[in-house]
Amino acid sequence: MTVDGPHALMDLARLQEIAAVLMRHGLGELVRRLGLADLLAQAGHRLHHDHVADLARLAPPEQLRRALEELGPTFVKLGQLLAGRADLLGPDWIAELSRLHSQVPALPWAAVLPQLREDLGGEPDVVFAHFEPEPLAAASIAQVHRARLHDGTEVVVKLRRPGIDTVIAADLRLLARLAPLAARQWPALAPYRPEALVREFGRSLRRELDLAAECHNAERVAQNLAPLGFVDIPAVHWAHTGPRLNVQDFVQGVPGEDLAAVDAAGLDRRLLAQRGAQAVLKMIVEDGFFHADPHPGNVFYRPGNRLAFIDFGMVGRLSPRRREELLALLLGLVQRDPAAVAEVLLDWAGDTGQANLAQLEAEIEAFVDQYHGTPLAQLNLGQMLAEVTAVLREHGLALPADLALLIKAFVSLESMGRGLDPDFHMAQQALPLLRRTLRARYRPQALVARGWQSLQRLLGTAEKLPHDVSRLLRRARHGQFRIGLDLAHLQHVGDQLDRAASRLALAIVTAALIIGSSIVMTVGGGPSLFGLPAFGFLGFVGAVGGALWLIRSIRQDRDR
Repeated sequence: MTVDGPHALMDLARLQEIAAVLMRHGLGELVRRLGLADLLAQAGHRLHHDHVADLARLAPPEQLRRALEELGPTFVKLGQLLAGRADLLGPDWIAELSRLHSQVPALPWAAVLPQLREDLGGEPDVVFAHFEPEPLAAASIAQVHRARLHDGTEVVVKLRRPGIDTVIAADLRLLARLAPLAARQWPALAPYRPEALVREFGRSLRRELDLAAECHNAERVAQNLAPLGFVDIPAVHWAHTGPRLNVQDFVQGVPGEDLAAVDAAGLDRRLLAQRGAQAVLKMIVEDGFFHADPHPGNVFYRPGNRLAFIDFGMVGRLSPRRREELLALLLGLVQRDPAAVAEVLLDWAGDTGQANLAQLEAEIEAFVDQYHGTPLAQLNLGQMLAEVTAVLREHGLALPADLALLIKAFVSLESMGRGLDPDFHMAQQALPLLRRTLRARYRPQALVARGWQSLQRLLGTAEKLPHDVSRLLRRARHGQFRIGLDLAHLQHVGDQLDRAASRLALAIVTAALIIGSSIVMTVGGGPSLFGLPAFGFLGFVGAVGGALWLIRSIRQDRDR
């Protein structure tokens, strides 16, 4: 690993800090395997790791969780991402990383005021009728303040921590360099594509840094959920919103984690759980654009058993094809159809590489079949999704990032629903929507629309065909026409042919030795060995050796 470029000094300082934290938390072997200690030594830096003994006695998952918390927002977010990847990590690691939180001490008012003044274009007390310097909440990326507009509207002002984008950019550069090193040091990580994982994580985190993008997400979800009639999304005040600052209506309601207040307010827990499930399922199954972190801290319960969602910094997106696959998967789980579940999951896993395809399919089918006959009300859909992805993990297969976010949202939603109502069952809530969506997909109007789209694509391809043929012929005339063939297992087939040719040649030589030695045995005179003509005897010995080699080689291939 090298650290160069215009950010070299900053990256090197951050690298030393990361390595020191990892060493302090008993993760020295990780530092050495990634070559961080050698790199810092070459740069003239020394690592000091006092008080390691006590921390080293902790379990590895806890060591990692504590290290990530100390390393700051980038690594906390990375840990939270990994906590939702049951296809990558085992239950112990998932449980420990799920304890990661983004709550950090708020910055002093004097530290945030200059940036706030710059983003607002004036003093907060002038732009707003009232502004509270004391933060309402603080997280690793931003902190939130209460304020009131001049028209009397109560709002929250979310402002990005000054300088946090620089720290995160440095961390992402280092992670991008560390990912290929990790893949080389631990070949078992290769199926999980660490470099692609870091790239996807970087894109997600950069989007989360853009507070204006969060507001665009909120408005899109509000428009999608408007037909339900019981979901509130805070309105955005664009006059004061930008990449480092956003202003939204203040949500009055009972926080999702305060169940005692829900009862005190006389709200219907069962109805709230049902409505929450309907809202999130609509976002996922119908809209393909969903709140990717629907934990209790991002949900409020309002009078009239209404729901309010906040914080749309992390959202998931599902293409139409993904939604169709998801529909088939959920229906397969709810209706206990193991073949349908196996087909979707194997398609999601993509290239199975060294995985035993038949065994994997058998395990998925056995997993789903164990729920055969189980009443619908007893199915834990979120847990089923988490467990079936764990089966993929055991075979060294990883899910695409959008699907990992989806499963995390499902698990969080079901947990929150059961907190409200112990008798809540996601499967019961999902089945009517899944069936309705499936019926809608095969309505005549939908079939005609998809057929028309396919026809348009076909006509577009036909329109470009003459141009493509002309370009192909032009390249052929200039000697630029090339054909590339990539045949799967071609090398393996070549090796088999090579071995077969070698065996055939040896068999011919062995046969020639037998015939030649037999002739020599009939000729008198010449040297003898054990009372037999020496050349004839040696020829037979060579023939026996060649025959034994052929038998051994054939048996080895048969056992593979």
